[in-house]
Amino acid sequence: MDCKIVFFVLGKVAMACAIGLTVPCMAAFVLGEESLLAFITAIIVSVFVGRGLMGYGHRPADSLTDREGIAITALTWIMVTFLGMIPYAVGGYLSILDSVLECISGLSGTGATVLNDIEVLPQSLLLWRSMTHWFGGLGIIVIFIALFPQIGRGTVHMFNAESTGPTEDNRMLPRLREMAKALFAVYITFTLAASIVFTCCGMSPIVAVDHAMSTIATGGFSTYNDSIAHFNSPVIEGWIVFFMILSSANFGMYVAAWRKGWKVIVRDVEFRTYIGIVITATLLMAANLVCQQGWQGTEALRQALFQATSLSSSTGFVSSDFDQWPAFSKAIILLLMFIGGCAGSTAGGFKVTRIILLIKTMKAIIGMKLHPRMVLHVHSNGDEFSEDILYGVARFFFVYAMLDVLWTVLLVFDGVAVFDAVGVSISTMGSCGPAFGQFGATCTYSSLPVMSKVVVCISMLMGRLESFTVLALLMPSFWRKSNW
Repeated sequence: MDCKIVFFVLGKVAMACAIGLTVPCMAAFVLGEESLLAFITAIIVSVFVGRGLMGYGHRPADSLTDREGIAITALTWIMVTFLGMIPYAVGGYLSILDSVLECISGLSGTGATVLNDIEVLPQSLLLWRSMTHWFGGLGIIVIFIALFPQIGRGTVHMFNAESTGPTEDNRMLPRLREMAKALFAVYITFTLAASIVFTCCGMSPIVAVDHAMSTIATGGFSTYNDSIAHFNSPVIEGWIVFFMILSSANFGMYVAAWRKGWKVIVRDVEFRTYIGIVITATLLMAANLVCQQGWQGTEALRQALFQATSLSSSTGFVSSDFDQWPAFSKAIILLLMFIGGCAGSTAGGFKVTRIILLIKTMKAIIGMKLHPRMVLHVHSNGDEFSEDILYGVARFFFVYAMLDVLWTVLLVFDGVAVFDAVGVSISTMGSCGPAFGQFGATCTYSSLPVMSKVVVCISMLMGRLESFTVLALLMPSFWRKSNW
């Protein structure tokens, strides 16, 4: 691995981060807000870091290796987190640790916050919070490849290290660059459409843009303390549900639908399964609310649908305090947080396609026990998945579950109640945000102990990058000289 190549690309990303920071900086200038100095400081630091890294490193002369792609992706997310937290810290709005947590929560699309009063913050800082969602939603690396395709060959390794869901490693350039541009075009189109719709629903333009970025990135940051419950509008909730479902599907599916026709969407097994999960969860939770808490049927359906969509998509918007719902509904919510959305979407979680492949693999293995000469074949969406992919899904399930257990144990050790710790662990690994109890739908993460805040920062990062990209950096062999 050539570390100077890694430094050069990181420098490019830091410069891109400085460009991104100019948007809220200009908003602060136009609105005359006190956060202007904090954004100017963040821009200066980003430029200084970017120029320094680019000066020390050098442009890739050939294709990037696997290790260089993994290192660039993982270190990019860490670096952007520390650059993006500067406005919070320099402006005096949060401590350094809380600033890091708020920024990584935004970038990872988790939407958990340590801010107890969001509504007193400057509009420019609220815009930056939503922008961190938007940059991290589709992926920092994907957006970077789309906007700066000249970085060199081998960007496929960066793309793979950040992408979500099981995939065959068969992406080639220039097809990868064209795909990144197509995905980015879909992303912008959805964001603009959501902004226009939310404005027509009565939101002010800047609030509409904030919520559009949070919704399409399935992040969950709102500009109000009580989240979407602030609007108390079935129309706004309905449109947000629509865009959350839209963003929970594989964005590559939309690119394929644009090229081949809308029937691609109808035939997509994973998307149909996801819709089925949301509908089933909605009906079960609504029935539970009616039977055990005496809710009216229409109100129960309205709130159950919104929360089922919000938490399965890992957005984390709140329209009702689901922490007060019956235990059965809470169990469904935890399951939705774990499963998440579709692979290749902005949603977090384990991913629906992995659940499908796990179930089909288990069925095939049982069949092999009954018929020893049977060959393992698993199909989904008309494609046959190789054994490498299937074993990769099983490995990821084990690591994902074990990390959930590890974070839970560490949080309990630090004094967090057991059920609260389970909720926070699953929620942060699944990029959902709200959990239960002290960290429930109407609460923040501000009361977490210091060690627990560090734990959830790591959990959010590993959840977004699907663990292995970050775990690879911790292996001593990763940094030794070799040919991979």
